[in-house]
Amino acid sequence: METQSPTRNLVMGLFLLIVFVSTVKAWTGEIHGRVICDVCADSSVGPEDHILEGAEVAVLCITKSGEVLNYQAFTNAKGIYTVAETMPESDRWDACLARPISSFHDHCTHLGEGSTGVKFAYNHPSGYSHTVRPFVYRPASVPTYCI
Repeated sequence: METQSPTRNLVMGLFLLIVFVSTVKAWTGEIHGRVICDVCADSSVGPEDHILEGAEVAVLCITKSGEVLNYQAFTNAKGIYTVAETMPESDRWDACLARPISSFHDHCTHLGEGSTGVKFAYNHPSGYSHTVRPFVYRPASVPTYCI
């Protein structure tokens, strides 16, 4: 009767794990968008408007298997937030809801009309992204140069 060394058992176990993991097809998805300050509250992007760094956005996604995933993202120096995930193909996102949570800007803190949230189906193949329309915040009072 031949006994196997612990090292050989470990190597065989790792080999089987690698073979098993490689048979599960991975899927990667990405959602991104922008948050801006509509300084003149005129619902159009103009030279006076600017991005909002540090704005908080929540993204909720339901997977093909029915699991609900909740993501939190903050905008970067370019006003862009990003959520990305890699998971088995069978668990990929099916539908998502992105919604602004808060703006930490001193003046631009009131959520603009139509910026309460965006629902969308996520039907992109692995490696592709979905762009959400910009979320808009407005100042409490419009500057006089806008009037």
